[in-house]
Amino acid sequence: MRETFVTTASAFLDDPRTAIVLADISAAAFAPAAERHPDRVLNVGIREQLMVGVAGGLALTGLRPIVHSYAPFLVERAYEQIKLDLDHQGVGAVLVSVGASYDRAAAGRTHLAPADVALIDTLRDWTVHVPGHRDEVPRVLRDVVCGQDSAYVRLSTESNATAYPDAGDLRIMRDAGPGAPLLVVVGPLLDQALAAVADRAVTVTYTHRPRPFDTAGLRALAGSEVILVEPYLAGTSARVVGAALADRPHRLLTLGVGRADLRRYGLTEDHTRWHGLDAAGLRRSVDAFLSRSA
Repeated sequence: MRETFVTTASAFLDDPRTAIVLADISAAAFAPAAERHPDRVLNVGIREQLMVGVAGGLALTGLRPIVHSYAPFLVERAYEQIKLDLDHQGVGAVLVSVGASYDRAAAGRTHLAPADVALIDTLRDWTVHVPGHRDEVPRVLRDVVCGQDSAYVRLSTESNATAYPDAGDLRIMRDAGPGAPLLVVVGPLLDQALAAVADRAVTVTYTHRPRPFDTAGLRALAGSEVILVEPYLAGTSARVVGAALADRPHRLLTLGVGRADLRRYGLTEDHTRWHGLDAAGLRRSVDAFLSRSA
């Protein structure tokens, strides 16, 4: 996904309205683009707050900045600047992160950012995309860069086997019929979720755009049991689902990255397993949830 992002974003520089702002991360990958457009590929060094501040200034002049770093540096470290220099000023930018929740697990807690989408969710009217495959990235970037509002694109080394570029609204991956429990999967956990309920009567839907959430699609498909699987902090979209179904009796299970500080490095797949987001862990959680309604 990161390589696809660099290629796609570099091509957008042919539009004189586009700029790319970096804080050393991926600077080498963008070097050819910087040679062609030295005035619109800006590397501020390891100063993430400044990176977002510069993006806010560029946006005030009418440019469309793409701002890029690791998720904890881009969202958590620079959150105040996102809030003030973009949101409060009423200007838009496209934030693109790598690292996701625990892609760089071996680097320790400084490189883990499961709370990034929840933080962005405190701001107003942001679009959030969480691609599940590298081939979903170009269309996502085109849509947000050609827009005007702020957007957050969360890239990962984790991936589904198949791309679904048009899955902004909920896409039905498996239909178990009217009244079946509904499982909503965000981004690169789709394959794990499908495997988890392969022999269960559960309708499975997929989206790479959790904000704005497809509430119309949710209402059309949801029965009395909804399961939400997200590759970041568990429960991040619970308020959206709850509000959309407030007039209906329903039970909601939210699965994602837990709040416990594991204090272990390990590999990406270790963290997926520790948080119960592998197929076996998801199956245990889903079975326990559905058994309580039997």
